[in-house]
Amino acid sequence: MAGPIEVCDPADPRLADYVSLTDADLRVSLESRHGLFVAEGDKVIRRAVAAGYRIRSMLLTAAGLARLGALAGDCAAPVYLVSDDVARRLTGYRVHRGALAAVDRPPLPEVSQVLATARRVVVLEDLVDHGNVGAVLRCAAAFGADAVILSPRCADPLYRRAVKVSMGAVFAVPYARMTDWYGGLGQLRAAGFRLLALTPDQSATPIGAALPAGAGRAGRVALLLGCEGDGLSARWLREADQAVCIPMSPSAMALGVDSLNVVAAAAVACHALATH
Repeated sequence: MAGPIEVCDPADPRLADYVSLTDADLRVSLESRHGLFVAEGDKVIRRAVAAGYRIRSMLLTAAGLARLGALAGDCAAPVYLVSDDVARRLTGYRVHRGALAAVDRPPLPEVSQVLATARRVVVLEDLVDHGNVGAVLRCAAAFGADAVILSPRCADPLYRRAVKVSMGAVFAVPYARMTDWYGGLGQLRAAGFRLLALTPDQSATPIGAALPAGAGRAGRVALLLGCEGDGLSARWLREADQAVCIPMSPSAMALGVDSLNVVAAAAVACHALATH
């Protein structure tokens, strides 16, 4: 590109990919229909480019351009330069980092394809908060999980907030979405995975005890994590090979702290997977 294209009108049709970013229902429909997602912040945009994702356009304020000038100069797609006010009126919020990119959404691989070379996978059942999905993906990347499998009703890992919270980990960890919640775990078991259901129930086996020490001794393991409020469904708990817990200290239990939120639990459990 010869240089950034200055745009002064938030209703300019060239900026349509960025409209109303805080309206989740609208964005899910629009992004699915047009095959795109939005990356926010210079680090996340750089990671998307480094991972080979195709940029459709970039939307930068002066602050964003100062940080992404070289990348913007090399970008084959249009780079739109807007004021802070135009960015706010267009997106529906103050774009603090001053940098957004509309990115082509790649087709999702099949679950079988993602499982083919994996040994440690994290399976999410009905996590509906985009930030939590992004944070769990970041945990999975940090501790070397090979893949993440989503139940059909999980939030979209490529929704803007999920991508932002993951700090681009969504570009690094292979993931796929089940098409069948009822029989989805059967596919993992058929692929040779042992299913460990994480539960706050302290009578369950401590997760460390369920994972024999020594590289490869635990075989292929799938860690099941349930939704933010109720945890895993009764069906998935029954179908698991073993229920496991993160042991809480007696002093914490005495204070009524009997569990961790799903993101903290994912971090502890993914670390346990990584060290066995």
